[in-house]
Amino acid sequence: MHHRRGETVAGETPHGGLLFDPQPHRPVAALGDVLIHALRCLPFRESLVMVECAVGRGEMTVDFLRQRLPGRRNGRARHVLEWVDRGAESLLETLARTCFRQAGITVEPQVYIDGVGYVDLLLEGRLIVELDGRHHSDWAQLKKDQRRNNVSVVRGYSVLRYYYDDVVHRPARMMAEVSAVLAGRPRA
Repeated sequence: MHHRRGETVAGETPHGGLLFDPQPHRPVAALGDVLIHALRCLPFRESLVMVECAVGRGEMTVDFLRQRLPGRRNGRARHVLEWVDRGAESLLETLARTCFRQAGITVEPQVYIDGVGYVDLLLEGRLIVELDGRHHSDWAQLKKDQRRNNVSVVRGYSVLRYYYDDVVHRPARMMAEVSAVLAGRPRA
């Protein structure tokens, strides 16, 4: 769908032009403009991932964005900024962490456990959630992951592993499994 500049379409948020001068070595707009427009226009998850990536890379700060989003009409955008966490190391971690926190679960990203190393997420201090990308498909990585799982269980933790498809396309199923483990009951 497209429309001419200045026209609004049902469901769209009208906003003005660029706030910052475009950078000469970047093709369209400054990062600040891109993120502000994302915060104003995109759904929660999409805008959070974009902002968290820029903040995590050290290219933007939450305070910088917050200062440029004053007033009531920017309340939704500022709400997204409250969920930014520099601890995530991937898109999957951001999405899963946010899903769990929205359900009221205490989440600690990138926790070091003796004998195991860093785990992606630790829920309620007892459930490790690992989020695996493509690099976890080779045999050497699978063996390493299984050894880490075993040591984690021996140390008293439960472990669940999820992939992109689980986090992005089946978050309700992921949440049901996490809730079952945290409640100490088997999943039906």
